[in-house]
Amino acid sequence: MSTSVPGKPWVADLILLGAVWGGSFLLMRISVVEFGPFATAGVRVAIAALFLLPILFYKGLGAELQRHWKRVFFVGLLNSGIPFTCYAFAQLSITTGLSSLLNATVPLFGAIVAWIWLHDKPTRSRILGLLIGFTGVAMLAWDSAGVQPGAFAIAPVWAMLACLLGCICYAVSASYTQRFLSDVPPLVIATGSQIGATLGLAMPALWFRPTQMPSQSAWLALLVVGVASTGIAYILFFRLIANGGPARALSATYVVPVFAVLYGLIFLGERVTAWMLICGAVIVAGTALSTGLIKLRRQRSLH
Repeated sequence: MSTSVPGKPWVADLILLGAVWGGSFLLMRISVVEFGPFATAGVRVAIAALFLLPILFYKGLGAELQRHWKRVFFVGLLNSGIPFTCYAFAQLSITTGLSSLLNATVPLFGAIVAWIWLHDKPTRSRILGLLIGFTGVAMLAWDSAGVQPGAFAIAPVWAMLACLLGCICYAVSASYTQRFLSDVPPLVIATGSQIGATLGLAMPALWFRPTQMPSQSAWLALLVVGVASTGIAYILFFRLIANGGPARALSATYVVPVFAVLYGLIFLGERVTAWMLICGAVIVAGTALSTGLIKLRRQRSLH
């Protein structure tokens, strides 16, 4: 497996995953206004499942999915069904930037869950990296966080709590995958999880379906999110768990806000300030430390 960093086969997946997920917040914001939270999440995972199933069968992994379907479907609810609904719900009242920033708290929850459940005690360098990364996120949030105005606004505090609930689900899912599905091919987990999420969201999505046909742009946004930011992204995510562990996989969320700001500049003409660039550098530095990409040297004792 090739990568630009020798001995770190998960680094390329980490960066690519952050880039793909960075665009999902903007695309979900486009679709949720017309589809609603449950339908947005339900259609997203259904598209991802339809995209991944032919690949799964082409690779001859159907038997593997049948063997592990119960646990894989459960992972789908934790890692897709609940979080996607939570974030779609939140984006009715808070900005895509703020939701992506809250998403960057996932490694903090992930490190705690992995420490308690998997006894994966982080080193001092990784703890420092988590703190630095979260500080960068907090700095960026202090300057750029905002609440969406308009008729779709709900209580922002509930929206933020919904994002944090999604983060906790991501963290538990990553450790669950490491504990019970570490020997299952990433494609099997990615496909099965989207099928499980689709089944779990089918009834709520139908019950809360939009009263009128969404626009072409809303459908296109969901199509891109379903294929790229869900189907392809979760292959990368579960491969990253296998190669780097759950803590490093979840650290991809520290990179997401950096790409989200970049996409806003390119596609939406949003303003990028020097402060945003500084915060982005802090986030990247924290990610490098928290994943073990770089480590602090221990000082030699003088005694």
